[in-house]
Amino acid sequence: MNKKLKTDAVDHLFDAVLCLKTREECYSFFEDLCTVNELLSLSQRFEVASMLRNQNTYLEIADKTGASTATISRVNRSLNYGNDGYDMIFERLGNTE
Repeated sequence: MNKKLKTDAVDHLFDAVLCLKTREECYSFFEDLCTVNELLSLSQRFEVASMLRNQNTYLEIADKTGASTATISRVNRSLNYGNDGYDMIFERLGNTE
């Protein structure tokens, strides 16, 4: 974990996220918290990660998601050298291929 990221404010935010119980609650909270573009960017990165795990090419991913090759590369770096957060979530969602 990045030590710069670990703050009381971030802990407070994560505690709030952990309180959410339904998709509708998530929509309500994240629509208040994020701009539309921020939320779409987060969801795009998650889709890119899923497609990378499924061995899609950068070109296929860019065509389907509209993500730049720079974004795809950053997500790929996180998948390969990050904290395994994507892997944990994909496993819990049953997206293990």
